[in-house]
Formats: sequence, structure tokens, C-alpha cells
Amino acid sequence: MGIPFLKMAVVYFLVGIGYGIYMDMTQDFALKGAHAHINLAGWASMALFGIIYHYFQSIDNSLAKVHFWLYNIAMPIFMVSLSFVLIGNLSFVPGIIVGSNLLAIAVLVFAYNVLFKLKASNEAKLKQEQNMQV
Repeated sequence: MGIPFLKMAVVYFLVGIGYGIYMDMTQDFALKGAHAHINLAGWASMALFGIIYHYFQSIDNSLAKVHFWLYNIAMPIFMVSLSFVLIGNLSFVPGIIVGSNLLAIAVLVFAYNVLFKLKASNEAKLKQEQNMQV
């Protein structure tokens, strides 16, 4: 599941950069909160999830899939809703509540997967030894 997370991270990186360029061009920084969330929760966090899932193959892949889909359903709901609320449309507050709670559940799935399913595999040890030799 590492590769799908890394690919989605790049999508969020592009969206975050787009938000930043838009704000810079218009000198309207009302969306800075959404821009920050997209870059951190989208780009940075998803890239880290992808690296962890790719490097540590012993993590439960079925839980990784649940994490992936919950996270990628939650992020658009949360970010679109947050963007509208930041520009003054408070009717999107329920979307923030739904999106942020789904995102929190996805993070809990990830935490459970890492804390209770991650095992030091021979594969991970071998990769680490190979990197030390280089």
C-alpha cells in the first residue's frame, strides 16, 4: 500500500502548491488554513504513510487499505468544507465535522497497525544493513 499513498501524497502536494500560488497571486490569504492542512495532512503525512507501508512490509495490508480509503474519503470532504468555511460559508461546518472525524478514525487505524501489527522483519533488517554498507 506504500505506492498508492505516495501517489496520493503527490496529488495533495500539487493541490497545496496550487492553493499557495493562488493566494500569492491574489494576495488573499483566507485559505491559508486549508493550504496548511493540505500540505501537512495531505502531502507530508501521506508521504510518510507511504514510506512506512512500503518499507515495513510486515504491517497488515488489509488494515492499510482501510486506512488508505478512509483517509482519502475524509481529506476531500474535510478540505473542501474547510475552504468554504474559511471564505465565510458556514453551511459547510458539518463537512468539517464529518471529514475531520473520518480522518481521525483513519489515523487511529494507522496507529493501531503500526503499534500492534508492525514486526521487525528480516526484509526490513536486510534493507537497513544494505543501506549501512553504501
